[in-house]
Amino acid sequence: MRLPVLTEEEMDPRQRELAARIAGRRGAVRGPFRAWLHSPEMCERAESLGAFARFDCSLPQHLRELTLLMAARNWDAQYSWNAHVHQAIEAGIPEAAVKAIAEKRPAVFDDERDQAFYLFCRELLEEHFVTDATFAAALHHFGARGLVDTIGALGNFTMLGMCLNAFQVDLQADKEPPFPDIRGYARIAPAVDRP
Repeated sequence: MRLPVLTEEEMDPRQRELAARIAGRRGAVRGPFRAWLHSPEMCERAESLGAFARFDCSLPQHLRELTLLMAARNWDAQYSWNAHVHQAIEAGIPEAAVKAIAEKRPAVFDDERDQAFYLFCRELLEEHFVTDATFAAALHHFGARGLVDTIGALGNFTMLGMCLNAFQVDLQADKEPPFPDIRGYARIAPAVDRP
């Protein structure tokens, strides 16, 4: 990691309080929280939004996990992807869809609601806008609250990806690189087709 990892002795009382709260809710202080603890107020707010997006928002668990994977791939955030890919599959995201997202190919979902959700997130992440038809379908299935929660989750997981990459939060050494075009914290050149 590009920032020093704070030891308990180096933390001020506020940082120690936050670290204890994070460890209590998430099992340990790891990943982005080791960077965010350098700014206790930012850490507290990021942790609160992250907890809402992961555990408490109105979206079903499999779509919360899908949102995380889509934002992680959009930002090439390997730590997030590796930490959640198996949870997403266990929650019901088809492995074929996970593979397509990792390879930046369109994913297809059999469930109409899941497909509408995926298209809404994909258009927003890739195009920065959502077509009227895609918005109407997502609104029909998830309502205003669901779409607002989706934007909150996408925003949270985008911030997470930016944090992980900018501070080069430790990649899991035991994990296969999840994306074909990323190694370490850099993009590799695509293979050139030879005649």
